[in-house]
This record gives sequence, C-alpha cells and structure tokens, in this order.
Amino acid sequence: MPKAKGKTRRQKFGYNVNRKRLNRNARRKAAPRIECSHIRHAWDHAKSVRQNLAEMGLAVDPNRAVPLRKRKVKAMEVDIEERPKELVRKPYVLNDLEAEASLPEKKGNTLSRDLIDYVRYMVENHGEDYKAMARDEKNYYQDTPKQIRNKINVYKRFYPAEWQDFLDSLQKNKMEVE
Repeated sequence: MPKAKGKTRRQKFGYNVNRKRLNRNARRKAAPRIECSHIRHAWDHAKSVRQNLAEMGLAVDPNRAVPLRKRKVKAMEVDIEERPKELVRKPYVLNDLEAEASLPEKKGNTLSRDLIDYVRYMVENHGEDYKAMARDEKNYYQDTPKQIRNKINVYKRFYPAEWQDFLDSLQKNKMEVE
C-alpha cells in the first residue's frame, strides 16, 4: 500500500548537534548498568573491566584467583612461582562489600493480616478440632482439615512468640470463665 502524500519528509542534517558527545552518551547508555552501588561509584569508564576489578581487589575469573592445585605434584611445590599481586588502589570497595555481606539478613517473609485473623479465630473457637474448623462458616475458601492445620503450623513457625502469647491469653480466658 502506498504512503499517504505529504507524509515523507526529507532528512535534514542537524548542524547544532555535538556528534562526539552524542556517540559517547550512546555508548555509555549501551553499557550494562552495574547493580552494586559500591562498584558503580568506583568504576572508571576509561579502563577495562579487568583493570577496574583488579584495582578494587576483585577477580574477573575466580578460577585464576583461587587455582585448584593438582594432587600429583608434590616435589615441585617448592619451585612454584607466585605471580606478582596487582596493586589494590581502591580497597574501600572491598571493605564496603565485606561489611554489607556481614550484615544479618532481613526476614522479608510475612503472613497476611487476613490469614493471621483466620487462624486466631479458628483456634479460639475450635481449639485443635480441625474437622470442626473445616465445617465452620468462616471457612470461606473451603479449606480441608489438613490445609487448616498447615496454615496454623505456618503461623506458629513465622511468629512463635506471638503464638505463645496467644495461647497464654486463651488459657487465661478459660480460667476466668471457669
């Protein structure tokens, strides 16, 4: 199908565009983004990957950084020459990475408020009678007794202190009623 008349326009050369800067920015955008902020801030775009990582005290190839020694050669271990170590000019990168790695991991998994309320309601009203829980009118998703038991066990595993407090409050309520 032919193009509509007047839609094609002649390309004009942009005299006011700095081609050198345009190409440099295009190359920089095409390079992959370094996710680690410590490495990204210390990165020198004028140097190669190997040179950058060597300055930071990191290795490009882990097999060369920590070579596996052959078991057979025992007499020649004395003759092994060690390669000269590269000079680490940016040790702060390695220190920051080690400090970040030594921080304790955050526990990111939590349960929804609905599930917590559901489990508490079921245990409050039925104790450990899973069959009665399955027949309860609040069992909207028609969970089987085993599924309910598993949900209760997940709640126990995620919040052990809160679960114990909940059981203690149930015991106090029972004593007050009797």
